[in-house]
Order: sequence, then C-alpha cells, then structure tokens
Amino acid sequence: MLFQEKVILFKMNYELEIIAFDIVSCSVAEANGATRIELCSNPEEGGTTPSFGMIEQARKSCSISLFPIIRPRGGDFLYTDQEFESMKSDINHCLSIGCDGVVIGMLLSDGTIDIERSKALVEAAGKMDITFHRAFDRVKDPIDSLEKLIAIGCKRILTSGLYKTAVDGIINLKQLVKQANNRIIIMPGSGVRSDNVIDLAIQTGANAFHSSARTYLRSKMNYKNPNMSESLVHPSLDGDEVKKLKQNLENHFKN
Repeated sequence: MLFQEKVILFKMNYELEIIAFDIVSCSVAEANGATRIELCSNPEEGGTTPSFGMIEQARKSCSISLFPIIRPRGGDFLYTDQEFESMKSDINHCLSIGCDGVVIGMLLSDGTIDIERSKALVEAAGKMDITFHRAFDRVKDPIDSLEKLIAIGCKRILTSGLYKTAVDGIINLKQLVKQANNRIIIMPGSGVRSDNVIDLAIQTGANAFHSSARTYLRSKMNYKNPNMSESLVHPSLDGDEVKKLKQNLENHFKN
C-alpha cells in the first residue's frame, strides 16, 4: 500500500468535522470554525445514537451541518434485524427535524460491508448526506469496500486507515485518497489534533478531517455526596483546540 510519489495539494476548500458529546459543544464548535458536527452519545463506547431530544436541541443550537451517528449500541458493527429497524427509525427522525446528514456503518461477520442493509439506510436518508464511519477500519478488504460504498451513494468515509489512529494509518490513508479520486471524500479521524493535522494533510492528500478536540468539564454542583467518591466530570469540547485546527487548515489550504 506504499506510494512513493509526491502528494500535490491544490487550492481547495477543507472540511473540519468536530464530535459533540453534549449540546453545548454544538455552539462551541460553530463559534470556533467547525464545518460540521458529528453528534454522539456514550464516548466510552465509541459513540452511539443520541436521544431524539438531544438531536432536536442540537439542531436548534447551531446552524452548521449536523450529522448524528446512527449506532444503536457499542461493540461490533454486526447488527440484528431489530437493531437495523431502530436505525431506520432514527434516520427518519433525523430527516424530519432537518439534520444535514447521518453517520452509519454496518458489517457482515466475514469483515465485508453489509451492502444490502447499508444501501437501505442510504435510501431512507433521502436528501441527507451519508458518512460511513470507522466500521470501515474493521473491513477485510478496504479497496473493495471503498468501491462498494461509492456505488451505494455514500458521500464520505471516516477512517483512521485501518489503524488505531490516523497517524498510524497514514500510508493506508494516502492510498485511499488516491483510490477515491474525488469520487468519495476520505476523512481521516482518530487522534487528529491541531499539532498533526497539517502533516496528515500533506502526507495523505486529504482535505477533510475529523477531531474530537475533547476536554472534560467539572461538575458545577455545590453539594457532592462524599460517600459516592465521584469526580462527576463529563466530556465536552475544547473551543481553543477547534480554533487552532481551523486556523491551521485555513492557512494551509489558502497557500
């Protein structure tokens, strides 16, 4: 998967997708220059579908593109018929309240894309865009999988290049960008920060990036039961990190 040719970056727009694990993060992401929000719950499970109420309030709190993740549980990406039906219902809800897209990912037990049911989710999404998430990093054949996702109408793939982080998967990401050839957007994610995003752009040729820019907020409770021994922190968004990501990308892509 190693390509020796020099990556040439042309002048173009970039995408900066930011994960929001709470509602306040949506307005913070928008204020600091994010292009799009991936809305998730349960970061400890890698992100699952937020509640209907959370999605509705997130939609009201920001005007930039909002893409809720459609993932009924943590763990693997091999879903039952009942889980599949719940995913279709969640997509219908997102469509009804004006979300711009959704994030999906379904596999079969042999490590291939569940094309039949993924295609059904794309069709259920109607006018919304579809991102195929990091279930892609668990496929057996990424080259074939990429072609199949193009064929069913996915607009982008969120991937770390089949490694734990995008930096680790940089060689595979470079090949995926080359193979995609502007037919689908390859969006590196996992461990993407302001101090490595430009190197990722140069080494892979990608112009869309995904970051959690995560921080942790302490509880504002004045009273805490000492018998519980709880820290009560929760994941949120570091606005300064989002701003740095945006500034670095803006400076890079305007040159």
